[in-house]
Amino acid sequence: MRTTLNLDDSLIHDILDCTREQSKTKAITIALKDYLRRKNIENILSLQGNLDIEDNWKELEQEEMREYASK
Repeated sequence: MRTTLNLDDSLIHDILDCTREQSKTKAITIALKDYLRRKNIENILSLQGNLDIEDNWKELEQEEMREYASK
């Protein structure tokens, strides 16, 4: 998708240096993907302590293996 943006030249220069890309498009795409990845991690970490997850995966795996063996 083609989009026109007004971006700070120094930011573009810095992101080109940081990514070592020749193409502004590739450099900005890398930066955006990295930003989104970091935000997703941040959002997941913010849930820490808010979810009640049972740590019973071993028991579930053993039960599944017993069911498989009985077939």
